[in-house]
Amino acid sequence: MKILITGAKGQLGNDVILEAKKRGYNPEGVDVAEMDITKRNEVERVISRGNYDVVVHCAAWTAVDKAEEPELFETVEAVNALGTKYIADTCRQLDIPLMYFSTDYVFDGQGTEPWKIDDEKNPLNVYGITKSEGEDYVMQNEKNWILRISWVFGKSGQNFIRTMIRLGKTRDSLTVVDDQIGLPTYTVDLARLVVDMIETEKYGTYHVSNTGEYISWYNFAKEIFKQANMKVKVVPVGSDQYEAKAKRPTNSRMDLSAVEQAGFTPLPAWQDALGRYLEVLKDMGEL
Repeated sequence: MKILITGAKGQLGNDVILEAKKRGYNPEGVDVAEMDITKRNEVERVISRGNYDVVVHCAAWTAVDKAEEPELFETVEAVNALGTKYIADTCRQLDIPLMYFSTDYVFDGQGTEPWKIDDEKNPLNVYGITKSEGEDYVMQNEKNWILRISWVFGKSGQNFIRTMIRLGKTRDSLTVVDDQIGLPTYTVDLARLVVDMIETEKYGTYHVSNTGEYISWYNFAKEIFKQANMKVKVVPVGSDQYEAKAKRPTNSRMDLSAVEQAGFTPLPAWQDALGRYLEVLKDMGEL
């Protein structure tokens, strides 16, 4: 199987490449230098020349607050929506299956019930709007997988765990929001499921994260410091005490049942994923 992976330098793209290689495949990773997804001609040229069996589209604009800056809207739209359209159009024309990564931010974040796959979309911010538009373009390709993910962390790039560890080294106490509820997603575990899926034709939309009891960022921070053996007091606060440019959903719970119903192995518990990730940070000298 010949696999093209966009966003190869990102935390998810990098892990998908590693997982595919582990299984004996020869994935080709591209980033903006090799294929600028905002340019239709580049997308068509790279995908059409490669004779790919599947495209795994990891590239995205993920800086949620920066996306709210008016002067950046066109850039965010070009990456998350139009870039995805160009990839989806090209894959459809060449009959290539396409996998796309979306987000719980396509929903309005209200209530307390886990979001089901067919629930009405109503994004709260620019990031969510543009990712939802990307979904709509991908759905025009009959051979598609859409994976909505949340609270992502991995070896490359910044994430909540790294931020907590960094701040915890210099502070005795931290305030963390306690009214945003969801589940984290470890890119190593996600990459395993990605390759499981692209080895099949079980197309469709899935909600994916590590499993276990839903938590708040406050709960997550407490477990981070507990497993890292760091004595840091975590104080719960409301989202209204943080001045973020982008409105965050308070309800990021997602119904994960479609993964198992389709015959795939669910991701491990989030506490287990956290423990393995902290070992990675130790090996990298960050902990």
